[in-house]
Amino acid sequence: MASDITVFSGSAHQQFAQQMCQLLGVELSPSSTDRFSNDCLQVQLQANCRRRDVYIVQPLVPPVQENLVELLLMLDAARGASAAHVTAVIPHFSYARSDKKDASRISIGARLVADLLVASGATRVLTMALHSPQVHGFFSVPVDHLTAVHELARYFAASSRDLSNTVVVSPDLGNAKVATQLARQLGVPVAAGQKRRLADDKVVIDSIVGDVVGKDVIVLDDEIANGGSMAEIVRVVKEQTSGSVSIACTHGLFTGQAIEHLGSLELDEIVTTDTVPLAADKQLDNLTVCSVAPLFAEAVRRTNCGESVSTLFNGH
Repeated sequence: MASDITVFSGSAHQQFAQQMCQLLGVELSPSSTDRFSNDCLQVQLQANCRRRDVYIVQPLVPPVQENLVELLLMLDAARGASAAHVTAVIPHFSYARSDKKDASRISIGARLVADLLVASGATRVLTMALHSPQVHGFFSVPVDHLTAVHELARYFAASSRDLSNTVVVSPDLGNAKVATQLARQLGVPVAAGQKRRLADDKVVIDSIVGDVVGKDVIVLDDEIANGGSMAEIVRVVKEQTSGSVSIACTHGLFTGQAIEHLGSLELDEIVTTDTVPLAADKQLDNLTVCSVAPLFAEAVRRTNCGESVSTLFNGH
């Protein structure tokens, strides 16, 4: 690893940043975040940034607005300290869900936050599994958009389960491309639900496109928030098969009543990654967490050394 790299972490997921640093062979540089009596934040980077390749690790997880403002302040501090390059490492970019104007007089939040990141000093963004591909184009700086498909495929392939009668199911047609990538790497067929969203926490899945009758099922989604979509697709799947049903996602937020929803589904296994920190009360007995810190660390290493990172995008 080059000697000009400096890594800082916001408050959101310092364990993830620490794992990255261990793999990179560098120390996690210290910083401090203070709150004034008027509730404003102040951030100080407590390591030299001048002419260095600076990486600031901060997923946009609850409390999202607090973590976003802290990230913006850290980016601005690095720029003001004469960093050569400033990369925002955002394992989970939650505002990616606000990617279109689907109602009158609303903001496209993903584009706004992308502009804020660049205005604050980010010269590059490293993220994973954006909710929709077009969000990549909202940024005016280079974006390395990683996928967790290979890590999830490697986990299922290495497990003791028999995949000969397995099908990968996407909860909706929008995520079918990613589900197809996982199915291809596992050598199994793919299916998708036909979903209608009635509200943020209420969806209806009318039918499944593809054959799941009598199959073992792996349901794949990019994120699980309150678990409504996942509960609905599992309900429909279980009406058509008595085989095993497991679910997998990249971002396991498990907000609201998600733990209650997932706990009542009688799932064989829940698999997620560590892009989002999981509190102790969200650690279900059938939950497995696959780390993607090595993937982010490798992307940082390649970026710093001027090597291609394209193979990390497609999961090969």
